[in-house]
Order: sequence, then C-alpha cells, then structure tokens
Amino acid sequence: MDRQWIKMKNRLSKEYMDGIASFMGVAIQQVNEKNETRCPCKKCLNTQWKALQTVHAHLWEYGMSAVYHTWIYHGEKFGLPRQDATLPNGVEALGPNDVTYDILNDAFPRDMNQDLHGECDTFGGMKMLMQAKVENHWTNKSFDILLEILNWACPKPHNFPTTYYATNKMLKNLGLGYENIDACVNDCALFYKEHVGKDKCPECDEPRYKSSTNEKRKKVPQKVLRYFPLKPRLQRMFMSKHTASQMRWHFDKRVDEYGVMRHPADSIAWKEFDRMYPEFAQEPRNIRLGLATDGFNPFGSMSTSYSMWPVMVVPYNLPPWMCMKQQYSIMTLLIPGPKAPGKDIDVYLRPLIDELKELWEGVPTYDKFTDSGFKMRATVIWTINDFPAYGNLSGWSTKGYLACPVCLEDTSHTKLRNKICYMGHRRYLRKNHPWRKSCDFDGKYEMRDQPRVFSGDEILLQFNHLRPCKPGKHPDNYDRKRKRMPMELNWTKKSIFFELEYWSKLKIRHNLDVMHIEKNICDNIVGTLLSIEGKTKDTINARLDMIDMNIRRALHLHRDETNLVKKYPAIYTLLPHQRQSFCEFLKSVKFPDGYAANISKNVKEDGKISGLKSHDCHVLLQQLLPVGIRPYLPKEVCAPLMELSNFFQQICAKTLKVEDLDRLEVDIVFRLCKLEKIFPLAFFDVMVHLAIHLPREAKLAGPVAYRWMYPIERMLGKLKGYVRNRARPEGSIVEGYIANESLTFCSMYLRNGEIFSSHHERNNDGETNAKLSVFMHNARPCGGYKMVQWSELEMESAYWYILNNCDEVEPFKNEFRQLLEIESPDNLEQRQRKLFPQWLKTRVKTLSKQGLGDATNELYALAYGPDKRVGMYTGCVVNGVRWQVKHIEETRTTQNSGVMVPGTHGDQQSNFYGRLVNVVKKGFQDGYHVILFKCEWFNTQPRFFRKKKIHRIRRDYHLTSVNTTNVWYKDDPYVLAKQAQQIFYLDDPKLGSSWKVIQKIRHRHVWDVPENEAAHEVETIYDEGVDQDGDDIVITSRDENELPSTSLRRDDAEPEIVEEEISLEPIGVDDYEEVLTDDNSIEEQLSGDESNSVHSDDYSDLD
Repeated sequence: MDRQWIKMKNRLSKEYMDGIASFMGVAIQQVNEKNETRCPCKKCLNTQWKALQTVHAHLWEYGMSAVYHTWIYHGEKFGLPRQDATLPNGVEALGPNDVTYDILNDAFPRDMNQDLHGECDTFGGMKMLMQAKVENHWTNKSFDILLEILNWACPKPHNFPTTYYATNKMLKNLGLGYENIDACVNDCALFYKEHVGKDKCPECDEPRYKSSTNEKRKKVPQKVLRYFPLKPRLQRMFMSKHTASQMRWHFDKRVDEYGVMRHPADSIAWKEFDRMYPEFAQEPRNIRLGLATDGFNPFGSMSTSYSMWPVMVVPYNLPPWMCMKQQYSIMTLLIPGPKAPGKDIDVYLRPLIDELKELWEGVPTYDKFTDSGFKMRATVIWTINDFPAYGNLSGWSTKGYLACPVCLEDTSHTKLRNKICYMGHRRYLRKNHPWRKSCDFDGKYEMRDQPRVFSGDEILLQFNHLRPCKPGKHPDNYDRKRKRMPMELNWTKKSIFFELEYWSKLKIRHNLDVMHIEKNICDNIVGTLLSIEGKTKDTINARLDMIDMNIRRALHLHRDETNLVKKYPAIYTLLPHQRQSFCEFLKSVKFPDGYAANISKNVKEDGKISGLKSHDCHVLLQQLLPVGIRPYLPKEVCAPLMELSNFFQQICAKTLKVEDLDRLEVDIVFRLCKLEKIFPLAFFDVMVHLAIHLPREAKLAGPVAYRWMYPIERMLGKLKGYVRNRARPEGSIVEGYIANESLTFCSMYLRNGEIFSSHHERNNDGETNAKLSVFMHNARPCGGYKMVQWSELEMESAYWYILNNCDEVEPFKNEFRQLLEIESPDNLEQRQRKLFPQWLKTRVKTLSKQGLGDATNELYALAYGPDKRVGMYTGCVVNGVRWQVKHIEETRTTQNSGVMVPGTHGDQQSNFYGRLVNVVKKGFQDGYHVILFKCEWFNTQPRFFRKKKIHRIRRDYHLTSVNTTNVWYKDDPYVLAKQAQQIFYLDDPKLGSSWKVIQKIRHRHVWDVPENEAAHEVETIYDEGVDQDGDDIVITSRDENELPSTSLRRDDAEPEIVEEEISLEPIGVDDYEEVLTDDNSIEEQLSGDESNSVHSDDYSDLD
C-alpha cells in the first residue's frame, strides 16, 4: 500500500482508515512491557508512549505526522522496503463497516477533507469552537463575530465558516434530532397519531394554529411539544466499547453483599423485579431507567411567570460514578409553558409511554463491546420528582386531608383554624406503649393501628371507583373543579404509567424527594427557633389551636387584668441575644472548597436568616444546627432535634445497611413523637410527616443519591443556561441541547471512549505510572512554591516515615529487625530507625547487582535516598479533593486544611486530628517523588490537674469536639498525602473558643463501591477514590416515660403583647365537605419557586 494516505485530509475516508490499520499492524509488534508504543500523531510526534487504542484514536483525531514516512520508531530501518501489515485480531479499527463510521459518513459533507487552517482539520476545529460556545454560553451573535475575526486575522487560504448557522450545520447531524408535536393550547390533547391531521382540538375544539391574516405564510401552532426519541439514544450507549461495557457493570462488577446497598441493583425493588420477570433479568444489557421531571422558570426572574417541564431518564445499569452524570442523562420530552401541565401531564407523556411499551418488547441493538447484536429491552423502575410533581405523575392529590401518597386513605390529619396538620405518629408505636394513652400530644388517646401499605393490585381496585375525568384547562371543562366523591379518596386520575404492564407490580413507583423534605423541615425548625416572621410556626393562630384542643396550657394566650393579651415565649424559641450568637456562629463557618455555598451571606444583621437554597438547608440541618443550638436550648428540645439531624445523615449515606434502616424505621417514630410533644401543631405539615416513610423507601429502592432531585435540578440549571432568545425559550433550549448532544457524541464515541473537554477539571489530580506504593498516588501540588534545603533532622524524620509506610519495604524491615534482635534486644525501635536506611541502601544495591527481581528501579530509587532539596507548596489536589495550608485560610471563605488520619498511640487505636501546615514534594532518582503533608496534630490525650482528669476531646451526642490549644508529635508531623482524610472544624459555642467541633466530609466524587474482577476488562476512564467515612450513629432514646419534664414556657423572658383584637374562646372544628380543586396554581407556585431557588446547588458536594 502506498503511504500517501498519511497526507490525506479526509481522515474519514476508507483509504485513511485502511492506512491506520496497516500502521497498527506494525506498531503492535513494537510495544514495551506496558503494552504501549510511541504515538506518531501530529500532537505527540513519537515523543510519548501511549496505549495502542489511544494511538489509534490520536491518529484519527490529529492525523499522523506528515514527515513520518519510514516508521523507524516502530521497527523499520532506512533503505529497507516497508512491510505492509494488517490489523491483527484484538485491535479495533474504525473502518467503513463500523456503525460509528456510517454515522460520520452520513453527517459530514465530502468537502470535510479540506484543512481549516494549516494542520487543523475542519471537523476538529469546528468541534472545539462549538464546544467552547456551549460551555461558555456564547450568544449566536458573539460566535458570528468571533468567526468574522478569525476569517480576517488568519492568513489565507483557510476554510473558516462565516456564520454560526454554517458551523452548526456541520455538526448537528451527529445528534439524534427531535420531533415537534403540536398540542392543544388548553392541554387537552396532542395532534399525534390519529389526530395528526386535525386543525382543531378533538376535546375542546380550540384551533391548532395561531390566527393569521396572511394565508400564504406557514401556519404557526399555538403550542408545541418537543419529543426526543428514546430508542436510538439508548442504542447509542452500546456504540462505544467503554459505555457498552459499563452498561453491564451492575451484573459483571457489582459486589452483591448481603444486607448492604450501594447501588439501585442492591435494592429490594430491583431484585423483586428480576424475580417477577426472569427473562428480562437474564440479559444484563437490558436497561433500568429512572424517570424524572420538574418545572422551572427559564428566565430566572420571579416577576415573570413561566413554567416549562422537561422529562428526563437516567440509566441505572451504569456504575455509581456515571449513572447520575449529565452526559448520561437523556431528555425525552420538553413540555412547553407558560403554564405548568399539572395533572394533564399525562397528555404530554403519551409519545414516551408508547415508546416505553415498544422498549418493553425489545428492539434490535448492536453491542460494540461484544461485537454482537442483541434484543435490547428497557423499563422504568420508578420516578424522581418533587412533591407537587409526585401528585401530577401518580394521580393522587398531595393536598387536603389525605395529602400523604403513601398512607393514602389512612393518612392521619387534624383540621386547625387555618390549615391542616399531620400528626398521629403514635400510631406506629406498639399497641401497649404508654405514649398512646397520653393526652400531652394532641389531647387524645391514640388507639389506631399504623397505616397500611397498599399493593399495586389494591390501588387498581380503588381506580374502579374513580369517575372518568376529561383532561384540559378549557374554561368550559366541568372536570376542572368538581366535588370529590368519598369513594374517590384523593385520586384525580388513573396515571398513564399504569398502561405499562409491569407498573402495578413495582414495589415502589414514585420516590419521595429527600432534598425537598430536608429543606421544608429545616425551614420549619429554623423559622420557629429564630421567630422569623412568615417562617415561624409559633404564630398567634398556633397558640389559638392549642386553646381549641385544650393542650399545652402553659403556652396558651393569656389576657391580664388590663385586658392585654400576652404571648409567652416557648422553650423552643431563642431569645434575641441567643439569636444573635447563633447567627454569629453561622457567620464564622467556613466549608471546604466546593462542599457548600457560603452560608454567612444568608445571615442578616437582625439575627435572621433568609434566602436559603436546598443544599444550604441540607448542610444546615445535618451539620450546623446541632452544633449551634446546644448552648441555648434545653435538653428536651435539643435532643430530639439532634436525633432528627442524625437521622437525615444516616438516610443520606451513600452506603446503606438494611439493619441500620430497620433501626431508623423505629427511631424516626420516637423522634417525631418527641417533637409532637414540644412544637406547635402547625409545625407538622405534610413534609414533616413524610420523613417517617423514608427508611422504608430506602430499604426498597436503595441509597437516596440515585433518587433525589439534586442531579435533576443541576440538569435544569444547565438547560436554563441555553436560553438565548427570550421570546422562544423552548426553541433555544432544544437547539442548545441538540448541540451539546452532538459534542457529547464526539467526546464519548469518536475517541475510543476518552472523555474530551476543552479544559481539565478544576480539581484534576494528575496521573502517575509508578508501581511502588509510596510513588503511586493521585496527587498534584499547586499554589505557591519554593525550594528549600532541609536539615538532617527533618530529612531523617520524613524519610523514615516514607520507609515505614511503604508496603514493599516491609519484608526488608522484618529482615533487618531479626538481625538487630540477634545482636541485642535493647532499644530495637531507636536502632532500627537510625540504622535501617543505610542497610536498605546496601541491601538493594546488592540485589540489583545480582539481577534479582525484588530490586526494581523504583525500589532502588527509594533506597538510594531523597534529594536534600524539597519543594514546598501551599496547596495540593489529592484524589479530586483540594487541600490548602492553614496560613492562607485567614483571608479566605473556605477551609481546606483540616486533616484526620487513623493511627495508633501506644497500644490504642486513635484518630489524629490536625491542620495542614505544608505540602512537601520530596524527590528521588529517575524523577520519582513522594507527596507528604506536614501537619500540626492536636493533643487528644487527657491531662491531670490536681488529680482530676481533664479531657482534651469530648463527645456530645454524635458530635466530637477537640481542644486546639495543645499540639503533639512535633517531631513526627508527616503523613503521606494519600493517607489524609479531609475534615473541617466548626467553632464550639458551648465549650468555648479553644474547642472545635469535628465534621467529617462525604465528597460528591468519592464512592465506597468495591468491584468484582470482570471477565473482560476495558481500560477504565475513571479513577476516583473510594474512601468514605461513615457518620456516627445516634441511638434514639426509647424510654417510655421520657417526656419533657420542664414547663414549655420560658420564664427568663418577657411575654409579647398581641396587638390585634382576638377572642380567646375555644371553637369547635366541624367536619366539612372537601372540594376537589384542580387548578394547579398552588402547585405551580411551589414548583416554580423551588426550581428557581435550587440552581445554585450546582456547587453542592452531592450527586
């Protein structure tokens, strides 16, 4: 074969692909021990060794160096005839028969063989320009101006396109496109299938198109649903060897450990589905999907009322670090605004449900990993949504007396003067529990059984009593507002999901969203404790509710002899100076980089907190509130709040144990009952009640990280960034999504699975090819740098720590220790530390001369000793976690210096707590290096004063505080960077300024997921740490006689004078007939507000 193919511009041509195949046949014979060869692409120029698949990808991406005609680095010699070779078995080539090649061949015109400029081809250049536009949210106009500048500035000739339209035309065909389906303006029906040719709505007779006086113009529909076909998008996931292999992860690599859940595949719901449908389970490539939807305002302005609803699916076959990522989430529908669809969302779900029925039967699919075809099937195993959307999708109204969609008709409710509360959690106690016969909760005995768990078949029977309901919001639609019959309960419709034959058999169909439950509970607690106007539940009406029910007399409003009505402060409210101290504590909080937003910005001067986002509430409830309230609230209030905080810490863990969930299912009952005894009835809205169902749902569906709204809200935030034309927000979002989908295809499938980005992640930790344990680390020093000369004492201390923590050196240490014991058993530790380094150097030199395998080059470099010059840095990124030294935090709002390392002190296991002082890069021969952390360690050993033992570390509930005034191990301050676990410290307002509360961190990118060895390995793309600290568990007190023993009234504060005229006479609450209200204004308000307030959660440390 002639090697003119090297100079070809069209790298998609058959000649070029065959040329790459011939080169790979030669290159595979010239690999090193790592199965790598030199890469001759225009970027590497034979200076770097790469894996064969990476070389193949580089040759396609960048082209081969134009001057490399004789392949001297791959076995050929000058003057000898070249040997053509074919690609041997096992090496993949992108050829004319490849599915990916067909897509490219169809997508790009033949003039793509021209250079954009110099050695930059048109495809590669346009891909990078478009990715920059999408990532940085450039407008079309700014992109046109950039192209104009490039056309003017670059030397001629060149082939830069002149407009965004021309650029987009080159790349958009790589996307899978979408369909426009016209909809009725009143959400009655779609002009779809049998209605596709109609000009008027078949339900309300509204016109399909906008009125126009110009009959020659193209008709414009009043409302358009954008539908993104799901089948080809799922099939595309099997077009890359990497993604195709990862789609089998749940079957091939997941460790199935009894009683432990780390992935949805470990859950009861997944395994029960396998049992009911064994044919589906036999094919591990069949896909389990989670369906998510929520409304959001694309304009980001609360003054503009607009709500559009994307519908997305996430594939759960993937491993934890992939399945909730945005690049693997698929938008299937974009339901247009400006009004939310409400319960009429089923109208818009029709195309998706029809396709899900086809996917249940199966579609032929090609699997690149196994190079074979199979019948791919898919199923939706549950939905992910906030509480209003739960009602829209399930058909059970989440308002009114029976608002709980889990308890259904057994929902406990109490009518108050201006609202409904949901108490009655004593129903979950055992039958003979003394609290059931106490009137201190709601003034009544509680003898009812706990609510039933309704099966899918029982729910289907309830639908038999449901009257048919006509969809749509037309003013003449009688079904918009009608009286609900008693036998209909809270059902508003039979959900369209029940058309799927497996839907009624699922153990869990819709998930309660922990994210919004946490936010609402946190708002209730903080608003009540701080008496925030509009947020507190301890209002005048709440006190009148107590009078009506004749409970908690100490908190009743009191009219004195001067006819003034007084409201006495309760023990759960903070006094003004306490509120001020609590807010000062919040202002002092500093979180690690990327962990959470700066919550001090939400603290106001008047001792109030406002503008909290969902993740702010997540962190406040779980970590800050327990620390901040301890000095100010009595034990009767503080204890149940801290127990509730710990409950959410446990339920949000990435790894769940069934036995822990069984305990939490019992404990949450006691925690809510304790709160019922203390807080006003208005505190217990339906969101507080829903917490009692979270342990059961976690047992059924697994960790909440796969089922809550955080990743979905981030996706909504990304879609929101696509809006450029405010007059056509849906069109802007669709075009941006399709462009991003095209770039994702280029990134994931056209480079053999290497994830392409125009920049590294901010916390990229670098790579290392070393094999020795101390040299093998994912650590990248950063920040300020200086080179220093260490003293002999510092050098000896650091070097000994490295040797003492190197696994490969351990056999040599044991050998040397035996020699020392023969000489003398005295002072073994001191003698070994002093003499071992020189002995090791001599020993390894001897082994190296003898050619023994134990003396590797890396071990020789370690034994030879370090350079006396060391690099000192102010920061380091280790396993994706950013660290910074202590002294630079004083002027920053983040805290990245907290260190915890497990170890031993004497004969006892102990955790060492400290702060990072310096990042040390210690060099060895042949470019090897070790990253050390130099730390100051807080002394945790107790001291004695006048024969009294004084502890330097204290535990209060699940909180651990350490005294920071004394340090120890000053002569042994080093740890390996990879050994350090990041923590952060909070001021302890209870114990004083010298005490810090230790807070462990669960990083978003850290997963505690062991893997089985797969039969067929593919080079992994991801390299994420797997360390994860568990949270301390609080055991809830279940003392049957434990109820608040003190008065519920504060005696250390003056009462508040009620200005308004009110009557203190109790009134009876009569039953009334509930009216079914199907206008969704309340639900739209909730959904719209929340969607606008949570997009800043992109900075949260959860996923």
